[in-house]
Amino acid sequence: MRLTDGMGLGSLDSPPVEPGDDGMDSEPSSQRPLGHRIILTIRRMFLSGVLITVPVIVTVIVLNFLFTNVDGILSPFVERVFGYTVPGMGLAATILLIMLVGALGRNVAGSRLVGVGERVISRTPVARTIYGAAKQLVEAVTLPEHKQFNRVVAVEYPRRGIYAVGFATGRTCLSADGDDREMVAVFIPSTPTPVSGMVVLVPQSEVIELSIGTEEAIKFLVSGGLAVPARFTGAVRGVVEA
Repeated sequence: MRLTDGMGLGSLDSPPVEPGDDGMDSEPSSQRPLGHRIILTIRRMFLSGVLITVPVIVTVIVLNFLFTNVDGILSPFVERVFGYTVPGMGLAATILLIMLVGALGRNVAGSRLVGVGERVISRTPVARTIYGAAKQLVEAVTLPEHKQFNRVVAVEYPRRGIYAVGFATGRTCLSADGDDREMVAVFIPSTPTPVSGMVVLVPQSEVIELSIGTEEAIKFLVSGGLAVPARFTGAVRGVVEA
């Protein structure tokens, strides 16, 4: 981040750096004590290992989360049918089932059957709420005509002066004490698994729409801020479209 208070780093009150404290002194490495050279080598090896392994670990954690949850949907059914279970069979069965439902929904008879099923669910008190919200979320992520998750925004959260990156997903009106305020629903993903998070209502005048794309925003979130863009360029506050 860039300092904008007019002070250079050199003006900060800090004790002078002793030679050899940060590894930047002019003393050749061959003239340093053996113990110091061993410590520097271990530190460089550890940092190199972190740069290589941490992205792998994060990827494994996210994929394992998705695999475990999706594979567990049909694994009990597969075990009941075949008498045994193999890791991944539930995932394969789930993918196959999704493809079959998709093929069914693309023809006339299948689409009518799906419509009947949706009407039944829409009349079920608890199921209709969950199904409706899940359907809207899936459509927002997968269908190109839905632009909800294409609008990356920054909002001051959890307090003034601290900004969180999220996605503007909709607009509403908040009425309180005779005053109507235009609000924007913002989904703030968690790190490093952006499939979960929280939704906050932010006054439209305080939402800053960013110029970065969805993929770049997800990289920023999943990496814990390591894959940070060189500059966050935002439009004027409050111009988020419906």
